Formats: sequence, C-alpha cells, structure tokens
Amino acid sequence: MFTHTYAICAYKDSPYLEHCIRSLKRQSIPAAVILCTSTPSLFLEKMAGKYKLPYYVREGESDIQADWNFAYKMADSDLVTIAHQDDIYHRDYGKYVRQCWKQYPDTSVFTTDCALWKDGRIRRHGMVLEIKRLLRIPLRLRLLANQRIVKKAVFVWGNPVICPSCTYNKKTLGYPLFHSSFKFALDWDTMWQLASQPGRFVCEEKSLICYRIHKEATTKACIKDQRRPREELAMYQRIWPLPMAKLWMHFYKKAYDSYD
Repeated sequence: MFTHTYAICAYKDSPYLEHCIRSLKRQSIPAAVILCTSTPSLFLEKMAGKYKLPYYVREGESDIQADWNFAYKMADSDLVTIAHQDDIYHRDYGKYVRQCWKQYPDTSVFTTDCALWKDGRIRRHGMVLEIKRLLRIPLRLRLLANQRIVKKAVFVWGNPVICPSCTYNKKTLGYPLFHSSFKFALDWDTMWQLASQPGRFVCEEKSLICYRIHKEATTKACIKDQRRPREELAMYQRIWPLPMAKLWMHFYKKAYDSYD
C-alpha cells in the first residue's frame, strides 16, 4: 500500500490558504497534510495549529524551486502532492490517486484536469482548458503511457499539465524532484525531464482541482515581468528549431489572456 502526503507550499499570508487546507482535510480518502514555508509568520503558525498540521520552515530566501523541493522532501511518504496554497482539491482527488497506483504501481506521475476559479466564478470550459485537454490525449493511452515517446508527445506543443494537480512517486523519482534553470517554466522543464525516466504518466481527465487565478498569483507576476514568455520560448527552442519555436510561442501566448 502506497502512503500519501499533501505538502502545502505556503508563501506569506495568503487569504486563500485556509480554503486549501480544508479541501485537503475533507478528502474522502484521508492522507497526511503538512504545511511548508520559507516565509514563516504568526498567521501560518496559527493555521498549522488550528488544523493540527506539521509545520516546516525552510531557511534562506524564498525560491519556487527550492520551496517545492523542500516540501517534497519533508513529506514522509511514497506519494507526494505539492499543493499550492491558492487552490482547492476535490474531495475525491485522493481516491483517484489511490486507484491509480493500485491499477498501475509503476506510475511516476499522476495528474488531473482542473477548473479555473476567477472573479468568483468556476469555469470548466474555455479555449485554454480545451487545448490542454487536447494536448493530454496521449496520456489517455494508459497502457502505453510508460513509453518515453508517448510521455514526450504530451509536451512538444506546450505544457498541458497543471502542476498542483500532480502527485509524484517519491520512491521512483528520488530527490530532488526539481532541478531546472528556470524560475517559471520549471514545471514544464521538469516534466520534460521526467518523461525520459522510467515510470508511467497517468492523467485522470476529471476536474479534481480548482485552480485559482487572482492578481497576486505568481503566474500573473511572471507574465508582467516577461519572465514567462522568455522561459517558455527557451523551452520551445529545446524541442523545435527557432522559427517553429517562435511560431508555437505566438499561439501559446494566447493562454495569457486567462490572467487578464
């Protein structure tokens, strides 16, 4: 039996953190929940105390990759979901995680579809979501999803995998999980690397997380300072010749409209 932990990465004092914690504590299949941060505060201590969560503080400056690796490391389990503080998880997320590893014990990464929460509304459809579902089609071939070519095919046109929807097999993937030169596109870079390693990628095409879009989100900040387009173009260049990389990037940037 695989053990499972939700490792919440908390940054400063998010007003959405408690919603995330509640969604994880209310899972139909209970699992461990821990709270990790590099920006300790009384607010986070109170949240950890209120919900009886182990609370871990990483020393040093905040950094997405270092923070994610720290949360991954502190989870004392076979399976780790790096939960983002702004998002909400469907009560059956953990049930599908368990079903996945029961059916495919060689799974290295489990992921799901998502809904978007923006301006107080939940959206399950839209151009960006439909394109991501289309790009994930190879992962529906579950019997073949342990093959490098199938896993790589998912990421040649962009990154359709929602990072906080992922659960990782720590026993298979080892530590550290993330070792990318990027600050924003590190999840795309990491999945591209993991696709070359042993293990099956399984996608449950159900909206098992609600991904919150808001003004303070890191994604929006990375669009504003141009970090996102620079890094995503660099990822395309690893896969395609420069003229093709620029062409795909032209269309991929349409997704940025979701954050306006």
